Amino acid sequence: MHSDPNLSSTMTDQTEDEFGLRNSSASAVGTGMYDRMSCEGSPVMMSPWNQATPFTQTQWSNNVDENLPQNGLIGSLVREEGHIYSLAATKDLLYTGSDSKNIRVWKNLKEFSAFKCNSGLVKAIVISGEKIFTGHQDGKIRVWKVSPKNQGSHKRSGTLPTLKDIFKASLKPKNYVEVKKNRTALWIKHADAISCLSLNEEQGLLYSASWDRTIKVWRISDSKCLESIPAHDDAVNSVVSTTEAIVFSGSADGTVKAWKREQQGKYTKHTLMQTLTKQETAITALAVNKDGTAVYFGSSDGLVNFWERDQKQLNYGGVLKGHKLAVLCLEVAGSLVFSGSADKTICVWKRDGNIHTCLSVLTGHTGPVKCLAVERDLEVSEGKDQKWIVYSGSLDKSVKVWGVSESFIDMNHMGTMQQQQQQQQHVISQSELVMSDGSFSSSVGGASSHQRG
Repeated sequence: MHSDPNLSSTMTDQTEDEFGLRNSSASAVGTGMYDRMSCEGSPVMMSPWNQATPFTQTQWSNNVDENLPQNGLIGSLVREEGHIYSLAATKDLLYTGSDSKNIRVWKNLKEFSAFKCNSGLVKAIVISGEKIFTGHQDGKIRVWKVSPKNQGSHKRSGTLPTLKDIFKASLKPKNYVEVKKNRTALWIKHADAISCLSLNEEQGLLYSASWDRTIKVWRISDSKCLESIPAHDDAVNSVVSTTEAIVFSGSADGTVKAWKREQQGKYTKHTLMQTLTKQETAITALAVNKDGTAVYFGSSDGLVNFWERDQKQLNYGGVLKGHKLAVLCLEVAGSLVFSGSADKTICVWKRDGNIHTCLSVLTGHTGPVKCLAVERDLEVSEGKDQKWIVYSGSLDKSVKVWGVSESFIDMNHMGTMQQQQQQQQHVISQSELVMSDGSFSSSVGGASSHQRG
């Protein structure tokens, strides 16, 4: 175990694995501490005291504020089961994933149901209709189905890649690629922890990012892996798919890349469009607004930078300075941007043109804020005053539920923090803004983008 060099000395007891991201040398070839795959259990993870059954009620304290302020805490869900690494909200349900390996379902701030996987810390959850996809520390994606007759009943329906596809691919030597020095694996399988999942429901595609430095593209209808993109030189911490056939990825190598998706018969082909940034600090979170015109990325230095898209390419927009430690998660909803950090706070930013104002800072967590989910509050939204329900999961083992209004500014807590406009000062070198010629080479053992059957 070793401390994260990107975090302050007051948090040296937190390991990189506890934050659920990689800040350097994620899957680098070499000896020493990095020879152990991230999916292997640590003493903490393997402890019998850290295991829980999903079918026993956990101890939750439920504190509800009946006189809800415009931006404030609705409820606090505290448990002793494990750190919260992933959230997903749909309709009136909230799904939470933790290092206890359980996925729990909550309704009206109360436990509704639960289901359990036998292995793998739950690092990502996405929902597509009656299907739920979970990404795990062991490099696997598990698929669950909700019973149409019972909303609380979930059954595991498969794993990505499927056993059939693994067997079929293993028969051909060309399907093996080098993932580490003196180690090969099938290109359809992730060789390290899954860090992020992103859905493109219009195209029926699922994207998975991994610490093995690749992004894999899955067809939801038949669970087939269509492509493996050797995307970065270090761990891929985030991936976001947009409706404009563009996919964004952020990595511990300090780069954010934009990929163009093309359909080639039954398969997909992603080519590098643009490298948005190349910096010393790791990219730890990504978010894109609804129309895909603004891309936000958080990094281990506590900054949130954003880029804006015109008809031809993306251009640098500015930086939001509101955190003291690493930004671990980002969400965009309406005109608001939410950033969660290792400093235990959530900043709420409002966008007006290319100016961002910090409306408020949500405080209350006693550990790093690892994940966020945002839903429109249909019950209280009136006229132009849009309100949102924000869920935040933390390494303090709690989920907090917040009510946020787009028109409210917390003058007492925060005042107004205008973003630091740096368009004139920010010099983008030629190496930071690269238009691809339509091809790219692998960062893993010389492998190219794989589209084999």
